[in-house]
Amino acid sequence: MARLVGKTALVTGGARGIGRHYSLALAAEGARVMIADIEDGSALAAEIAQRHGANSVASMAFDVRDEKAIEALVAETLARFGQIDVLVNNAALYAKLSPRNFDEWDAELWDRVMAINVRGPWLMVRAVAPHMIARRSGKIINIASGTVYKGTPRMLPYVTSKGAILAFTRSLSRELGAYGIAVNSLAPGYILSETGLENTTHVEEARVPVRNSRAFKRDAYPDDLTGTLVFLASSDSDFITGQSIVVDGGSVNN
Repeated sequence: MARLVGKTALVTGGARGIGRHYSLALAAEGARVMIADIEDGSALAAEIAQRHGANSVASMAFDVRDEKAIEALVAETLARFGQIDVLVNNAALYAKLSPRNFDEWDAELWDRVMAINVRGPWLMVRAVAPHMIARRSGKIINIASGTVYKGTPRMLPYVTSKGAILAFTRSLSRELGAYGIAVNSLAPGYILSETGLENTTHVEEARVPVRNSRAFKRDAYPDDLTGTLVFLASSDSDFITGQSIVVDGGSVNN
């Protein structure tokens, strides 16, 4: 039986790349999914609706840096589905970043990464948590990164932002635990997603060294992450909070 029947999941950055696979996996487990992305998610919503029914999905364009847009997104999700059981904080700036030395990042780009990757998840939780608190249940899944554990060079703002997500998760789990809300992080390793493959600089610098660092000597793809995501969204993980699960084929063990 599908593990998320009767649940509603809001997925930021859910239209493309790894987020697209998250949206598909949650819908396949019976969740009603709100696809929220700065990109147009209507094509993916139509695909999910064809597979799982018109009432299984909706999409909305928004910018995770915009407080008013977030308020409108949460209001629309509640109006459409009546509840929010799972929040997946996936929206992030990564694929469009080109690796460079620590002193070659300009302050404007640094601030943009932090606004999307750190401030954005906080704004989302601030908007969604009151509804979870009122129902005394919920799952918040923050997408971190295995790079935090390795100190990956030449991507300093991204790695720093994902380190902040780990701290955010731990602290937030303490605040929301009294309301039965689980807060965990999913930390992917280097994943060959559609959007990631568009940036050939990333692929050239990272693919072979990362693959060689793993206990499982192969490339990783978005579908390698979805089982853990569904686990964290489902009742199977009801007594797990404040944790980070690294899904990278054993790279951080080396």
